[in-house]
Amino acid sequence: MTKNTLLDPSLRLRAATRADVHPVADLIYSVCEADGDVTVATTPENLEHAWREDGFNPETDAFVVQTADGRIVGYEELANEQAFAHFSADGYVHPDFKGRGIGTALITRAEERALAMMKQAEPDLRVYIHAAADGKDETGREMFAHLSYQIVRYFWRMEITLDSAPAFALPAGIECRPFDRDAHAQLVWQADNEAFREHWGSHDTTFKEWSFRKLERPEFDPALWLVAWDGDEIAGFSQNRFRMGIGWVGTLGVRKPWRGRGLGLALLQASFADFYRRGMKTVGLGVDASNTTGATRLYQRAGMRIASEFVNFEKELRPGRSLEEE
Repeated sequence: MTKNTLLDPSLRLRAATRADVHPVADLIYSVCEADGDVTVATTPENLEHAWREDGFNPETDAFVVQTADGRIVGYEELANEQAFAHFSADGYVHPDFKGRGIGTALITRAEERALAMMKQAEPDLRVYIHAAADGKDETGREMFAHLSYQIVRYFWRMEITLDSAPAFALPAGIECRPFDRDAHAQLVWQADNEAFREHWGSHDTTFKEWSFRKLERPEFDPALWLVAWDGDEIAGFSQNRFRMGIGWVGTLGVRKPWRGRGLGLALLQASFADFYRRGMKTVGLGVDASNTTGATRLYQRAGMRIASEFVNFEKELRPGRSLEEE
């Protein structure tokens, strides 16, 4: 048991193993179901894929709490998001086991892991950890406040239920072409990095990182990706997939020179139309509620509504120079 926590003595905290992937995925589904939104859960296949990302090892960076009979009722993972200075923790406690110290024990153990890993960061960098809770999870919010986390952001999952395929019109001179992985992947990766540099908490990824997260994920389907071209330049993109029973606009971006011309709305509506033609009437996406590029207004204008809200917390582990100065 992690020291200085009040974990129920009948429970055991231990490092995760790769054999835990199915019970952990089941736990995540149970938590999301209790919160009222299973579309943000994960499949065992997706979790197993995430555990294979470079720099992440579930046996050192993930933790579970189990009952005496071996049932997993708590899970936490810690990711090094950037430079061993920005960490993110993602945790789940089974709804039937709340109030037994599981969440506190897990996040405390994740902090201990972050403190060990931050020794690899540049000595003058500010080090911090982000974590999130469902907006309806008052227990989680109280736990983070008690552990000196501050609310820094809100995120929304937005959704639309279609009754027809919406019409859309691309701006003059713009056309969508089928995504060719061999010919287009490097260009889309570069456009993706560029389009999101202004976004809170974002940083450029390497092509290897991007490919793993986008092209190698189990549900990747190139036929669902929409890439908008202006001649031989990418103007925008919508990287779509199916996720937990609905259509999902995974990443929608427009490069700055092409903004303000209606391309974002056209790509969104084109994505809706494509999902509808494929028999999927429910489409969702995730967005920063304080997005500075007007994305939330765009999605609302397209008819989407807020389905779930998530609260993002931050705890500073060491003051110093901001990563944004890099």
